[in-house]
Amino acid sequence: MKTLAKSAQRSFFYRNSLTIVFLLLFLGTLLAQAFAGWKEHNEELTDEHAPEIGFSVYLQSGHFISATFENFESEFLQMALYVLLTVGLRQIGSAESKSIEGKEEVDREPVAGKDAPWPVKKGGWILKLYSNSLSIAFFTLFFLSWWMHFYGSWQDHNVEQALKHQSAESMMEFVMQPRFWFETFQNWQSEFLSVFSIVFLTIYLRQKGSPESKPVDAPHLETGK
Repeated sequence: MKTLAKSAQRSFFYRNSLTIVFLLLFLGTLLAQAFAGWKEHNEELTDEHAPEIGFSVYLQSGHFISATFENFESEFLQMALYVLLTVGLRQIGSAESKSIEGKEEVDREPVAGKDAPWPVKKGGWILKLYSNSLSIAFFTLFFLSWWMHFYGSWQDHNVEQALKHQSAESMMEFVMQPRFWFETFQNWQSEFLSVFSIVFLTIYLRQKGSPESKPVDAPHLETGK
């Protein structure tokens, strides 16, 4: 309670700076991606002697939707698997792993205390759902992003088909094409590599002050933070 009261004395930005900074970085890079993608797409249309499209039209195009949700999809899959697999899997010496032996604070059974979230106080299936809500949320966002990536890629493919004066393909025809799966797997593998990197590198490397690192003087084989 003292910690919460002390935190309330800090400025709004200080208390939420990590979220705010990453949200601003996300919005800035998304806008930059949209503008660059619009220019690139119009160059492609011009090369095919097709009329250019406006920025607002581009934001609804398969070209933009596919590129955007292709990235969202892989990020949400990474986080969903990371949250779920770290429940039971271990890596000795990693700051990203639970201890090799015994249970940790996150393994404790929820207690319906005064300041506990309302699902904990409610109990039953609501508590069960809440106990797994983080992984459920990430998997839901992953499947939604996968669908939007597929839809956008299909739409963009049919625009290319039209520019080549070829017939449009159905969703079933397109899903059998290698293009969509090439886009999918090239993003997935990069996310798996990044998770492997942070799990492994935190065994031996340090960043003073970061919650993603062990203390600088911690032994290499000390697991967890």
